[in-house]
Amino acid sequence: MKRIIYVLLASLVILGACNSSADEGRIIVRLTDSPGDYEAVNIDIVGVQVHRSMSNAESGWIDLDVNAGVYNLLDLTDGVETVIADSRIPAGQISQLRLVLGDNNTVVVDGVEYDIITPSAAKSGLKLIVDESLLEGITYSLLLDFDAAKSIVKTGSMKYILKPVIKTVTEARDGAIEGTVLPSDLSVAIYAMVEDDTLGTTFSIENSSSFFLGGLEGGTYDVVFDPGETSGYLPSTITGVEVNLGEITNVGETALSTNN
Repeated sequence: MKRIIYVLLASLVILGACNSSADEGRIIVRLTDSPGDYEAVNIDIVGVQVHRSMSNAESGWIDLDVNAGVYNLLDLTDGVETVIADSRIPAGQISQLRLVLGDNNTVVVDGVEYDIITPSAAKSGLKLIVDESLLEGITYSLLLDFDAAKSIVKTGSMKYILKPVIKTVTEARDGAIEGTVLPSDLSVAIYAMVEDDTLGTTFSIENSSSFFLGGLEGGTYDVVFDPGETSGYLPSTITGVEVNLGEITNVGETALSTNN
């Protein structure tokens, strides 16, 4: 078990140093659909953006890393979802999401494919209200429930017009633990354990004594501090740390004791 723990710890330190920041949150945008009376409803997604509503110069639209492509909404019914964007962005208030569509939007009726006439606003971005505060180190899922049956309007001349009806649902997918450890100049491995399994996906240092463990499922954890056998300090454990989805649990300051 000890060998496995140290391998995981090495991975956590690398992730914290290279791929994440404690002042960022992660947002995953998913797409699903309600059943409709068509054989296919193909929507061409070329961009996804979110708007940060801050009281300073950091306000504005942020492009997310998008899985661009043509999606048949009818493949995404009965609880089926697909990820169309996944990005880490600065924490803060998110007010809107903008879904940008391309030109390849079609509907299939009786084996015949028809172009969907899309409003000009669809190409600059369909704006959806989100109004969610993204906390640092927390992952959020933003589900776009695209109602194909209500969103496609047939005219008398066999033309189909897109009038999007989309419901948004935002929920936190994980929680986090933060705190400080002393002495500040000591290199300490810190990890979370639940039922003898080592967990945690993000480990980042804010300064010489602060730590942050993110990507944790809701539950009760033991936070373990391991200074190493040659450090002159004893390991320490905080038991019964409750982690709730969408929240950061602060365990305060932990001062390690010497082994003499």
